[in-house]
Amino acid sequence: MSTSFLGELMDLIPKDRLGEATWECAPGTITEEAAGAWQTRGINRVSLGVQSFIRAELRQTGRRHDAATVEHDVSILRDSGISNINIDLIAGLPGQTLDSWDESLHWIERLRPPHVSVYIFEVDEESRLGNELLLGGSRYGAKAVPGEDLTAELYEGAVRHLARLGIHRYEISNFAAPGWESRHNLKYWQGEPYVGFGLDAHSFDGRQRWGNPETLLEYLEERSRSAEPTISDLAEEHFFVGLRLSAGIEPTPQEWSRFRDPIARWLDAGMLERAGPRLRLTDRGVLVSNEILQEFVNA
Repeated sequence: MSTSFLGELMDLIPKDRLGEATWECAPGTITEEAAGAWQTRGINRVSLGVQSFIRAELRQTGRRHDAATVEHDVSILRDSGISNINIDLIAGLPGQTLDSWDESLHWIERLRPPHVSVYIFEVDEESRLGNELLLGGSRYGAKAVPGEDLTAELYEGAVRHLARLGIHRYEISNFAAPGWESRHNLKYWQGEPYVGFGLDAHSFDGRQRWGNPETLLEYLEERSRSAEPTISDLAEEHFFVGLRLSAGIEPTPQEWSRFRDPIARWLDAGMLERAGPRLRLTDRGVLVSNEILQEFVNA
């Protein structure tokens, strides 16, 4: 996107209402001119899709950058006045080891971003790699994909390492220094309203959800009318989304009653814990969170 077109878009947003504006970038695509223009136009947060600082692991993902590229990008952003920087990492990439993961984490220590996202590597079962894993084959790097135990160890190692840097987990995949949590992501996890613009963007008004068409032609034809909304089960979403937060949730009396059985089961298993009126995942529970959270859907 050209900086002039970005300016046209940003000019549509009242500046006194703009709290956080995040720009997502691939490493190696940032220039001093672009970063300066972003900052001038109101972009005050940049998320870098780094994934790894190890060249061999990056080749497996088709990325062309290296650690020096990321270091240079971070320097450009800070010089332009953008200090709110997130770095994405992926645990469980093909060929990843404890040693290589430790090297990536040491790069985080060196660069000191205030926010880090750590995602677990997920394989699309319909992809070539996914099919090969299902068949137990070795092509497309299937044999190099770490097992579940090693991936869990990588993730837990990141939690400890980042905590020592003062970057604490506030959501399953997101870590921040105090006061640097992502404001727009917190809206999703706290069940607050938001509006999505563009292809396949979704919106929530506090009660209903709706999505935009996926293709440009459909979007241009239908943008003048809303897609058919669905009524949200707010109790389900309170658990399914809110329990992702490290702080957990404070269930209502009705929710304690409705979800009594799954709550009791996961408390007994040591995957959930109570802290006064709040309910939250334990460290063990975070590792199997998908299984736990699913129990609160259609319960």
